[in-house]
Amino acid sequence: MRASRLISLLLLLQAREALTAAELARELEVSERTIYRDVLALSAAGVPVYADRGRAGGYRLLGGYRTRLTGMTRDEAEALFLAGLPGPAGDMGLADAVAAAELKVLAALPPSLRDAPARTGQRFHLDVPGWYARSAPPTWLAELAGAIWRDQVVTIRYRRGDREVTRRVLPYGLILKSGTWYLVGRVGDDLRTYRVDRVDAVEAHEETFDREPDFDLAGYWRAQAESFLRGMLRAEVTLRLSPAGLRRLRHLAEIPFGYAEAVAAAGGPDGQGWVTTRLPVESVEVAYTQLLGLGPEVEVLDPPELRARLAEATARAAARYSADDAGPDVSETFPRIY
Repeated sequence: MRASRLISLLLLLQAREALTAAELARELEVSERTIYRDVLALSAAGVPVYADRGRAGGYRLLGGYRTRLTGMTRDEAEALFLAGLPGPAGDMGLADAVAAAELKVLAALPPSLRDAPARTGQRFHLDVPGWYARSAPPTWLAELAGAIWRDQVVTIRYRRGDREVTRRVLPYGLILKSGTWYLVGRVGDDLRTYRVDRVDAVEAHEETFDREPDFDLAGYWRAQAESFLRGMLRAEVTLRLSPAGLRRLRHLAEIPFGYAEAVAAAGGPDGQGWVTTRLPVESVEVAYTQLLGLGPEVEVLDPPELRARLAEATARAAARYSADDAGPDVSETFPRIY
């Protein structure tokens, strides 16, 4: 445990110009007293770490000192090459930089670990886009990525419905979700999210901006995604589901977000093994389309208008099949809906 912490401390000092004992303690989740002991241990092991006094002081490494990656385990080395996403990096214009970085890491690894990228590539492949997403990256993705690296103000022309808008944006970050790229940026006092494939033009300015140092891109996206999904679910339906219907519910479009709530709200099974539950949905119209996919494995109990629409659709389907003299009479296979 301590050896791992010493390596982490050394890498933190190597990655940053200087860190105080308090900052190191927060990063490593230990006390400052532990940091003092660890720094002494590194010095005793020959690592040139020293302390600067004063308000701007902190622990530093002697200029030019770099550690080798000989302390890596096999699991760590293989996970390192698994963590990269060459496809998205290439979309942002960083394919050469990623390849060069991997070569440098590979060169620094001890001979016993140099098969790590080959072993990882043989066992894992990350295919990020959805099945039906187009393969070409958005036209302006690389330009936006460059502006983000440089903290450069941009003006974008963006399609919103049937019109175009122009916005001056402080680009904070890019997010790849199910094959779709999103730009997060500040417009005035607000943080906004734009689909990059709807951007028609990008003009990067010489002007740069200072981003909030505590801005958390991943945290922002989690909050926005949950708010978006919950905002969509403005209605609720009461269902009676067979065991098969409850299992299949999670695979219907847009329902997975409410699936856990539906399972949690489900009562015990009745004499036929069916359960009654409540399901949050976007609207009665959307629920009608989604629940048709469950066929005879669902019975809508509420609201009445949705129950009536599904009953009418079931009756029409039964009539259509029973009217076909060339096929079997399957009208009795449909459940009776009261």
